[in-house]
Amino acid sequence: MTDILMPKATAVWLVDNTSLTFEQIADFCGLHPLEVRGIADGDVARDIRGVDPITGGQLTREELDKAQANETYRMTAIVSRHAELLKTHKPAPKYTPVSRRQDRPDAISWFVKNHPEVTDAQIAKLLGTTKSTIDSVRNRTHWNSPNIKPVDPVTLGLVGQLVLDDLISKAADKKNRDDAKKGGPALEPIASEPVEPEFVPEERERRTAEPTAASVFGNRE
Repeated sequence: MTDILMPKATAVWLVDNTSLTFEQIADFCGLHPLEVRGIADGDVARDIRGVDPITGGQLTREELDKAQANETYRMTAIVSRHAELLKTHKPAPKYTPVSRRQDRPDAISWFVKNHPEVTDAQIAKLLGTTKSTIDSVRNRTHWNSPNIKPVDPVTLGLVGQLVLDDLISKAADKKNRDDAKKGGPALEPIASEPVEPEFVPEERERRTAEPTAASVFGNRE
């Protein structure tokens, strides 16, 4: 892949201002010769303004003259010191030592059991595993399922405690936001406590008359 900036704009300028062949321009700009031919015919890059690679510091006049004098000559670009800054640098994939790779299913099982709010993508990125492995652990189809047990990934040495806490916190916050958008479960009304009846002392039975000897000892006949 070419290291020059704005390859199509550069190709437009070379087509309009030099006698280079389509193949020479395509090789220098990292394009297909047919694409360069389309630029010359006005079918491609019609609205793109040409950029001079010489004034832009990506090509020397000597290189251009050599190429115009020899159709088989391929020009060498001057790599811009800014080109490296514009490239997208992807982070290197997470490497897990071989001695600890066998512990990842245990860590996956721990996430599946204790933190279902953490997505498979987050687990895969954190542990350096794949979604298919996570599915096999979750569905108990992993080849080593009988020996897999949930173990904290911090204990296994696969991740630091701060990183794990941050991941779980973010996953929980996202789940709460998603639940709120969906309406979430309705809050149950607080049940009122039963009211205890007021204590009223029982009234003693009042006797209508004073006791008599007959009522106490009975009648003797």
